[in-house]
Formats: sequence, C-alpha cells, structure tokens
Amino acid sequence: MARFRNRKTKVFVKPIVKKNQQQQSNVDHITGNKIPKSFVFSRGKLPGPIKQLQMDLRKLMLPYTALNLKEKKRNNLKDFLNVAGPMGVTHFLILSKTETSPFLRVAKTPQGPTLTFKIHEYSLAVDIAQSQLRPRCPQDLFKNPPLIVLSGFAAGDEHLKLTTTMFKNIFPDIDINTVKLSSCQRIVLLNYNKDTKLIDFRHYSIRLQPVGVSRRIRKFVQNHQVPDLRNLQDVSDFITKAGYGSESEAEEEAATVTLTSDLSRVNRASTKSAVKLQEIGPRMTLQLTKIEGGLCSGEVMFSEYGNGGNKEKPDSERGNEKEDGDNDDEMRDSDEDNEGEDNEDAIEESDEDDEED
Repeated sequence: MARFRNRKTKVFVKPIVKKNQQQQSNVDHITGNKIPKSFVFSRGKLPGPIKQLQMDLRKLMLPYTALNLKEKKRNNLKDFLNVAGPMGVTHFLILSKTETSPFLRVAKTPQGPTLTFKIHEYSLAVDIAQSQLRPRCPQDLFKNPPLIVLSGFAAGDEHLKLTTTMFKNIFPDIDINTVKLSSCQRIVLLNYNKDTKLIDFRHYSIRLQPVGVSRRIRKFVQNHQVPDLRNLQDVSDFITKAGYGSESEAEEEAATVTLTSDLSRVNRASTKSAVKLQEIGPRMTLQLTKIEGGLCSGEVMFSEYGNGGNKEKPDSERGNEKEDGDNDDEMRDSDEDNEGEDNEDAIEESDEDDEED
C-alpha cells in the first residue's frame, strides 16, 4: 500500500524592518536621546603595546562599540565613514604613532570637529592588574556604559569647553530619576591640570561594600560556602573575630551612601554602603595639541603651538609642530584608489552583537 505524505512546504518569509524601528534601536527608550556609538581603529602601523592599548580602549567603550572590528591596510577614512552612517556610529577614536610619540584623535562623525591628543604616558589594563594585590574584573562589568566625570575643565577657554562637550557626548546620557544603581559599575575620570596642561585619563570599577559587616560574614553571604569552624571554640568566634585586613576595609563617612534599592545579598535598601573605586585601566596622560573643524581636516580652531587659525606660521615655529603633523597626510586619505571598492566587504565586523542594542 502506498503511503501518502504531506508535501506542503514551509515558506520562509523574511521579516521587514521598518525605518522607524531601526531609528528606535539607536535611541535610548528612557531618556529619548540618541545613543552614541564609536569605532576605535588605527591609522598607520602600530607597535605591539599601542595595539593592545587600542583593544583596551575598545573594551572601555563597550557596549556601544565594535569590539572585534577588523581593519585592512587598504581601508581609508572614507571607508569607515561610509560604514558608520548605517550603523549609527557617532564618534571615531583613532590611534596613530609617529617617530616621537603616539597620538589619539577623537572625532565627531560625519563632519567633525576633531580633537588631537598627544599621549605622553600610558599603562595597559594588564599592567595595572599585575600591580594590584587583588585585581577585580567581573564578567558583567562591561555590559553597561561607564559614567563620565570631568574635573578641572571649568576654565573659560573655548578649547576646554569644546573638549568637555566632546567627552560628555561620547558616552550615553543618564537620567538620575530612572537610572538603576546596578548598572553603574564603571567610571571614566578625566582630570585637567591647568599648570601642566595635561589630562589624566583613568578608568575605574565601582563596587559597594556594606558598612558595619565583617569580611567573614560578607564572604559567607556572597559565596554560600560552609565556613571552616574546626579551629574555633564557639560559633561566635567566627562572627566576632576580625578577618584579614586590607587597605580597602577602612570605612570613611564621606565615602558612604544610603542605598535606595537592593543591589545584592549584602547591599540592601536603606542600608549604608561604602563606595570603593578600583582602577582597571587603561591609564593615559594626554595633552590637547590641536582642534580641527572638520573630520581630521578643516580649519585649525586651536593649536598648542600658537597656530589657532589659517594664518601662516613662521619657519622658526613650524619645527615645534612637526611631530603633531607627521601623520596628517595619512588621516586625510589622499589616496583615492580605494573609493570604488565595496566598503562593507573592506571593513568586517565579526561579532555582530556588539553593534546591536
């Protein structure tokens, strides 16, 4: 007897993403503001430590950045700019290296301005972790963007105001009325020294430690591990005996806050907790050397060497700016041979989750 089968085939219908839905994915549903996204890449050949610094900066800019952005030698600035539009990328962080020192450019897409910083000193995240007795880097530390704190930029100079605005817009805005305390786990601190004209760039993790609770009890509640009581005469010894001391055990009244919601098993609402900051890197010492009106080009709005406009500089002053302008030709991408290539094939993103909200 012949068997009859249902020969109906399932039809696959490709979902249609409306333009309004695509725009909403780039907008914060709480604040209603556009979420800033970034590309961190390099121009020119970089040594090994600077490449690792590039990866540390990508990790710092998570989650709204391309962590596994792949670059090719034939890519120019226009390639990145053409891909940035559809992906909603608003800022470029560009690393380069001259014979004297490395540089960091922070640019607003698509028309600028561009801030150029000379990197005097830097430390990688791995170097900072190795210098600490108990390095701390939880897995969920980079699920939310960091908070931004600016110090010392209150001067009335226009270039400092523009620097403040640029760094504020690099990270998403927060609404203090609706923000969840559990999402505030990192902080980026920029401190400007008006005497040296240098900017100290620091990256910290935030953790809360309950006040008035011994270290033994806190570890017991967090880890749910049965304590070793073999060497104790009574269970009260486990509670009253002081634990291993450390520099982070000190409780300062100025560093304590009263929680409004539960954050963990030991950090409960209406209880006091001490705010602890632990550096996770990278660390940089920056000097603002130039501000350009366009995207890595255009009118020079500020220069540390006195060329604040389009005026010609004397030959005696041009030598001081040589190290800042050695890689300008690369950033302007004068080579137009790659303009006809497919930009989406030239720049690949291996981890698509980093580009989604």
